[in-house]
Parts: sequence; C-alpha cells; structure tokens
Amino acid sequence: MRAAVYKGNRRLVIEEILTPEPGAGQVLVNVKYCAICGTDVHGFLYDVVPPGTVLGHEFCGTIVKLGPGVSTWEEGDRVVGGGGTPPPGREAPLRSKPRFNYHAEGFSGKKLRAYAEYVLMEEWEPIPIPVGVTDEEAALCEPCSVAVHAVKRSRLELGDSVAVLGAGPIGLFCLQVAKASGAGRVIVSEPSATRRAAALELGADEVVDPTQEDVVSRMVSLTEGLGPQVVFECAAAKPTLDQALNMVRRWGQIMLVAIAWEPVEVLPADWMAHEIELRASFGGTPENWRTSLDLIRSGGVRMGPLLSEAGFIPLDEIQQAFEALVKPTTQLQMVVKP
Repeated sequence: MRAAVYKGNRRLVIEEILTPEPGAGQVLVNVKYCAICGTDVHGFLYDVVPPGTVLGHEFCGTIVKLGPGVSTWEEGDRVVGGGGTPPPGREAPLRSKPRFNYHAEGFSGKKLRAYAEYVLMEEWEPIPIPVGVTDEEAALCEPCSVAVHAVKRSRLELGDSVAVLGAGPIGLFCLQVAKASGAGRVIVSEPSATRRAAALELGADEVVDPTQEDVVSRMVSLTEGLGPQVVFECAAAKPTLDQALNMVRRWGQIMLVAIAWEPVEVLPADWMAHEIELRASFGGTPENWRTSLDLIRSGGVRMGPLLSEAGFIPLDEIQQAFEALVKPTTQLQMVVKP
C-alpha cells in the first residue's frame, strides 16, 4: 500500500509499504479521508515525530477485512477511525498515565496511522458512521470531539457570553458546540478574513480582526463592559493566552484548548484581582466522539466552509500541504484522499 512516511527533518515521503494483515480481534480499514490535524503539523514543524512514522488520526473509511474472532463488524461497514471505548488496561497514555507529558511523549505511540491507503485497528477502536453523516463529515469527527470535550469541561451556562480566539477548525467547532450548548452571544477573534467569514456563516454573532483593533477592549465593549463569561483559547499564538486572561470578566473562565509549543508571556498583575479560572482541555473521550456524530447528524454542527473542494488533496501532495500549514494560513481545513 502507499503511505506518507515521515523521514525526519520535515520530510514526508510517499512509499510502498506492506499492507497490514488483521490478527485476532483486529480489522483492516480502507481509508477514505484523513484530515490534517494541527497536532501533526506541529510534530512536523518541530521535528519531534519519530522517523518511520505514518501520521494521521482524523479519518474515516470502510472495513475491508476482519481478523479471527471479530464479531462486531462486517466487511463494508463505514467507520470513524477512533472513538471506541478501550477495554481495561488498553487506555491511551493520555488518560492512563497521571504525569503524561504531551511534549515529550505525544508522538511515541502507534507508528502506522491513516496518511495511507489502509490502517489496522483493534476491533474496539472504530465507531460506526450513522446514516445522515457523509464520509467527508465523519473525517472531522475527532476535531469536533475536541470542541465537545472543551465545552463540557467549561462552566458554560445557558445564555452566557463566549469569546473564541482563533477560527481554525477547532475554534469553529468550539463556536458551534458552544451555541448548541446554549451560549448567548459568541464573538470570534481571527486575523484571517476567510476564517472570519466562515465563523459568521457558522453562527458567530460578531467577529473581531485582532490585527486592526485592540481585541481585549473590543471584546469587553461587546459584552456590556464586563468581558465574556467564558473564553475558549483556540489559537495558541504568542499573545492570545494573555489576551484571554485580560478580556474574561471577573470570576469568568478561560478554557485552554490550543496547544502552544513555544513559551508565551502573561502578566498576572493585570488580571489576578479578577479571580478568574484557567482550565485546560485536551483531546476527547469516546462519549465526546459519539456526541460529535450526533451533532453532525442533527445539524447542530455544520461543516459547510470546512469542506470546500480546494481543501481536499491527494496523498502525493501531502509534503506541500504540511509546508504550507506551518506558515500563517487562511486555509480552513485540508483533507487527504489516500
């Protein structure tokens, strides 16, 4: 099978590698679509991915072969590449290790993922794609689950004002999941005009261009001089965490969703008197994946601008795609078609 193999030094090479054979309790999935995740882009940018790895964890496909003893699935079943409930002792290190360090350990697991024609999975790993959800939509179930997890971990209540910093895929999902969870006014800050337009299309009440106005002052003025009650930090840019801490209202909450890979500066003297809460959110749980599919199926989360034809690329163009994504971009989402 063809796969994009990471060689180190920011190089992805398309190679012919052995198609895996499912063993007992395993299934072979023919990958239909695999979305490019910011996590993979950061691993590429900072060269922390072990050479020989095939990345790609936001995917969907069709089960084409069953290993001995598999009873849950049939050949031809459409599945999302994750979201299953692990049996005891098979939990991911993120959930099982009390001192898991993503920076040091985040790329040390499974080496053959879905920037390839086929991927091998344990029987319990995938979940079915429901009727009413397209393959293209299903490929974005995982990033949607990240937003569901963040909103569920937040203190968001019915009618609360919300700020979302960053309108990449995670920010656009946080916007929609917050709305579906009863948020009142949702304001999105994003420097890209293309992404601001997408945020408005997907339900933002206001958008702010942080390159043209003071985003903290603007967010405060749009929330009756108090600041938003919950801020979702989905940008991980140099100034955005400090901006979030300064704009949230007294006793409000910042949800740290995006991962900053470089040091960021904050000045506690500016905002400590507001007695605010900073809470992190990371990844999603099996329940969050199922909730995401329900939201997609019901229309509570729409993909619209995230799934433009220009965002779909063949496997052969993956090196160029990663090189483009490590720079500031207006691209909403890129999806590989192996």
